[in-house]
Amino acid sequence: MAYTKIPASVQQFMETITNLCGEEHAGWAENFNAAFANTLTTTVKKQSDGTTFLLTGDIPAMWLRDSTAQVRPYLVIAKEDQELKEMIGGLVQRQFRYINIDPYANAFNETANNAGHQTDHTEMNPWIWERKYEIDSLCYPVQLAYLLYKNTGYTKQFDQNFVEGVEKILTVFETEQDHQQSPYTFERDTTRLEDTLPNDGKGAEVGVTGMTWSGFRPSDDACRYGYLVPSNMFAVVVLGYLEEIFSTILTDTAIVDRASKLKKEIDAGIQKYGQTTNQQGEQVFAYEVDGLGNSSIMDDSNIPNLLAAPYLGYVNETDLIYQATRKTILSKENPYFYEGKYAKGIGSSHTPENYVWPIALAMEGMTTQDKAEKERILDSLVANDGGTHLMHEGFDVDNPDNYTREWFSWANMMFCELVMDYFDIRVAR
Repeated sequence: MAYTKIPASVQQFMETITNLCGEEHAGWAENFNAAFANTLTTTVKKQSDGTTFLLTGDIPAMWLRDSTAQVRPYLVIAKEDQELKEMIGGLVQRQFRYINIDPYANAFNETANNAGHQTDHTEMNPWIWERKYEIDSLCYPVQLAYLLYKNTGYTKQFDQNFVEGVEKILTVFETEQDHQQSPYTFERDTTRLEDTLPNDGKGAEVGVTGMTWSGFRPSDDACRYGYLVPSNMFAVVVLGYLEEIFSTILTDTAIVDRASKLKKEIDAGIQKYGQTTNQQGEQVFAYEVDGLGNSSIMDDSNIPNLLAAPYLGYVNETDLIYQATRKTILSKENPYFYEGKYAKGIGSSHTPENYVWPIALAMEGMTTQDKAEKERILDSLVANDGGTHLMHEGFDVDNPDNYTREWFSWANMMFCELVMDYFDIRVAR
């Protein structure tokens, strides 16, 4: 069952934001209230076993990535709301149940109903909606488990299922440091090349770098080169979380040692192989590399991306390489940076040309200290909502009435998080 009414704590928080917005930013408040309530009333499905299933929006499946981002802003009020705390804890438990079913899958069904992409050439089962392996799909549940503890003190999520899931995550990360030894392959019968992997489902050739391989980006589109740098950044951060969890809450020195070793190797790989030079000759982070000398200068709108590195906790916003990277990806040197009559920002190979994503715009706002820039972006997001008071996947920079996905919960909550950020209300990490 989804929430049939908005919890009192959520209602009070919406009123707080409304008051902070005042008359000057009444449009922000209207969209915030619509989006903040929408996730609870339309996507949350509490299960009889105490776990929580979250719809991504207009697709009847749960993504490990999206479901984390969908509830993250609620963490700031969950400490004072036991039901909200348990709803998020139940989501973590379900995420790790899914990871234990298959750590290579990115999206799952509510029941073993055989829905989704069952004809893909990979090891499907009735629980799996889609089996595109993405590093971030394993990072996000660890992040949520950690942030729930950090913001509320809640520890029920750290059960045996969690421990077993973490061991599977570490095994996959270790295995994919040398992808030639991996059992994973993926092919789809399609004319859209972004939805399948070449070389009999193994992906493009890669060298060993210390980083861990990913078949697909957070957009669910195939990686061009196998080492997705922002996802490896995210892995470094969550491996640090695992070091802390298994040192202070749970005691397992073997897991701490594995996480620590992986973290050092992946980070060293990013520093040695994950950088390149832009057109001005400045040192920047590459989006993808193959360890064989090839790299791409670009950024995608889906998180983790290079823009999000400070938000994830990998670097400080003032880091010189990050600043050079940011300037580069927010320019025409990034093939997915679009600017038009109504908006400018980062889009994706996943949507049409000249479509920018509210998710990326929100992240642009949350990774700058410039209050005026945050304000500009929030005004743009409200002005370009297609008259719906909600966020979409992407919209046309020259006609915001043209957009993809009527209902996209992740984008809604990223907008909410930027509003909160503007008023210095942030999730502790």
